[in-house]
Amino acid sequence: MSRVLVARLDSMGDVLLSGPALRAVANGSRPDGSRPNDVVLLCGPEGASAAEMLPGVTQVHTWACPWIVNPAPPVTDDMTSGLIEFVRSSRIQEAVILTSFHQSPLPLAMLLRLAGVKKITGASTDYAGSLLDVRLKPGEDFPEDQPEAVRALTIAEAGGYVLPNGDDGKLRITSGPDPEGVADELADEGPYIVVHPGAAAPARAWPALHHAATVELLEAYGHRVVVTGGPGETPLTATVAGPSAMNLGGGTNLRTLAAVLAGAAVVVTGNTGPAHLAAAVGTPVVCLFAPVVPAIRWAPYGVPLELLGDQEAACKNTRARVCPVPGHPCLSSVSPEQVVEAVERLLGGVSSLSTRRKVWKP
Repeated sequence: MSRVLVARLDSMGDVLLSGPALRAVANGSRPDGSRPNDVVLLCGPEGASAAEMLPGVTQVHTWACPWIVNPAPPVTDDMTSGLIEFVRSSRIQEAVILTSFHQSPLPLAMLLRLAGVKKITGASTDYAGSLLDVRLKPGEDFPEDQPEAVRALTIAEAGGYVLPNGDDGKLRITSGPDPEGVADELADEGPYIVVHPGAAAPARAWPALHHAATVELLEAYGHRVVVTGGPGETPLTATVAGPSAMNLGGGTNLRTLAAVLAGAAVVVTGNTGPAHLAAAVGTPVVCLFAPVVPAIRWAPYGVPLELLGDQEAACKNTRARVCPVPGHPCLSSVSPEQVVEAVERLLGGVSSLSTRRKVWKP
């Protein structure tokens, strides 16, 4: 057994998408027959709460990376020396750096090298010199247009780690009690649909009044609707929930939100962290997906999916946080009726909504 550091330094959704790679490092056999199952996950502040729910992770260390976090913290001697000292004191000899196509593993690899890490694996389009022992070349060693979870797993496999037999490679979190009891109360009252209207970037958000109209239509179809959102989204969730849907905006931590999503028949959301959390608990997703990033890479992975939004709109692949096209046509062109139809299609694949109750297993 050895200690292996796995780095995924950005958002909650990105950390969840790294789950299969982390399980490969934690539980997968290596060619020499050893099983290095002591995994230290290095993540950013936005990903820490998700990191703590991932199977196979022994320890979570949070570090605000100055080339990932936005707004970026200043680069200081204390910041860099603190990370180096943590790695040294943790006796870490090997690291796997997980990145997306627009990120480089090389700055972190430099710090890990200074900390004495002997073997470092990563994917880099730039010449890595002595910074990476195992270097994958994106576009040559693997295609960029593949799900992000598969990309991360490919990097881990290049370092010698593979998923154990029987692991399907889907997203997963550890099961655990709902600390607030919200999900149990919801389940006792019968089936429900979750609508999560918030998004970290305005370019990825469907209009609030479209969400509100969808809630009204779902209720008219006889569905019970639960609206979720973070602490800063309570005005939005109040608007969307209206007078009759249950409004949980600002009322759940991530573990409780996971339990609420796990109990839902379908989740309606945009390209945001809770979409990946829904996938991690196995719930079908209607995803209102703005094409500012490619859906093939970032759509909810491994669950029944209805993807809505014009994927050929002018904002395609711009990575814009604020929509560059007047009127936000890629998403505003999607009607509430289309969302309800998508929900009904997903429910059509379920034998009986009234009896459907997923068994949530790690």
